[in-house]
Amino acid sequence: MTLRDQLSYEPQELKFGTSGRRGPVVHLTQLEIYINARAELEYLLSLPASEGGIARGEDFYLACDLRPSSTEYVPAEQGRGEIAQAIVSAVRDAAMNPIYLGRIPTPALTFHALSRGKGSIMVTGSHIPFDRNGYKLNTSRGELLKQHEAPINQAVARLRERMYAADAAACPFDEQGRFRSGHRDLPPVDDGAGQAYLDRYTSFIGGCGLEGRRILAYQHSAVGRDLLVRLLESFGAEVIPAGRSDTFVPIDTENIDAEQLQAIQRLADDAAAQHGPLWAVASTDGDSDRPLILGVDDGKVRFFPGDLLGMVVAEFLGADAVVVPISCNDAIDRGPLAAVTEPKTRIGSPFVIAGMEQARAQGRKVVCGWEANGGFLLGSDITRDGRTLAKLATRDAFLPIACVLLAASRAGGSLGDLFAKLPKRFSRAALLRNFPRPVSMRILELSGLGDYFPARNGFGPAVGFDYTDGVRIRFSNGEIAHIRPSGNADELRIYAVADTQERADEIAALGVAEPDGILRRLERAVTQ
Repeated sequence: MTLRDQLSYEPQELKFGTSGRRGPVVHLTQLEIYINARAELEYLLSLPASEGGIARGEDFYLACDLRPSSTEYVPAEQGRGEIAQAIVSAVRDAAMNPIYLGRIPTPALTFHALSRGKGSIMVTGSHIPFDRNGYKLNTSRGELLKQHEAPINQAVARLRERMYAADAAACPFDEQGRFRSGHRDLPPVDDGAGQAYLDRYTSFIGGCGLEGRRILAYQHSAVGRDLLVRLLESFGAEVIPAGRSDTFVPIDTENIDAEQLQAIQRLADDAAAQHGPLWAVASTDGDSDRPLILGVDDGKVRFFPGDLLGMVVAEFLGADAVVVPISCNDAIDRGPLAAVTEPKTRIGSPFVIAGMEQARAQGRKVVCGWEANGGFLLGSDITRDGRTLAKLATRDAFLPIACVLLAASRAGGSLGDLFAKLPKRFSRAALLRNFPRPVSMRILELSGLGDYFPARNGFGPAVGFDYTDGVRIRFSNGEIAHIRPSGNADELRIYAVADTQERADEIAALGVAEPDGILRRLERAVTQ
């Protein structure tokens, strides 16, 4: 009997998303994880070191977030899980030495591995719902780029075919796609990567700067929650940890809805009652590669979108080239950064990284990029006052948190005062979950899209359509509505940009209203 004949379930292949491979936990068997990870490792082993290749016999690093399925079997998900253990097995079978760094932020793992010229894998579902998970592979030089995906997929297909055709009795996987041996312990945790990650910022910025600032650290289930407290305290802040959760909280930093804002407001109110007025709230998403920053004015929290955070950070660092995806707030085109903004890219860190590499090739010295979710990428080393901040071309939450808070504090005002200096353009993102991707793709092909944004809802005539990634519709009054299917899940997003926050909020709300909002009407147009 072959391994494929033995399986008692119908395998679901794990696919690339915007960044990494993710899917429902019920489909993430250890067999499927092993096949993908082992094939990806073999691909990296075939590359020269100059192109991110790795070598047999050397160290390979991995870490994970706080999702139970990352390191445990989950009965509620048909017993799937222990994803990290499957990756450890793949690393060993590829004749390399797995080094487990424990539960640390994705950028902390990446920084640690890249500083040693080694590859790495982060087991994480990032911000997506609890019933999903996945992992992200890095080469010895940085993130996987889009040109790597096709040859990797070919390698995965070849390995899958060989393993499925093998004698079931000789394979380490049972009929459920789990290791026959059952639970496996992970290697001992190699400490130190988290502290090195913090040292990256404190050694570059130097000194304090947040003395007298009381900041709430919203911890929820973020893997970097304790490191975040240490980061803020290292700059002199009084930090109030709050909201710690043993249950996964799917924080999507580009889709902070009213319910989440209310939850954060309650935490802020409780903290202020016990400790005194707050100045700011800081947090991250699940794997701590995307920042969440809120100002507090007269006790009320105010969310600042990630694309605006990026503008503040770029100016703080003195960037001479910035790269952003097409979904970002177009305030960047109306201020001093317009002169150093490179052509807009598709959405996803691999595209931003490619844009940063092009800028470096053209002689730019201080190169950075970011996404609408706030994840900040540094495409070059920065040296200031004899201190160097090393390049880290992957999404990072701690650098924007530190820079934005320090910039506001040094200016002597509130976060609201700092962001008020930016061009007056405001954005909001919203989404519909469980929205089939094939339906989303048909919507993008629909003619007359502008007709679904009627004048009775305050829209002017549609005057431009940009299909760089999804469809970005510009209206005659300058407003923008951008519709895009998620690259990681069955979700359809709408990004709104307008001259007031209230109008941006209204456009996003009109998009996702139930049962007859704009996105639902578009859905009916392509399915009926």
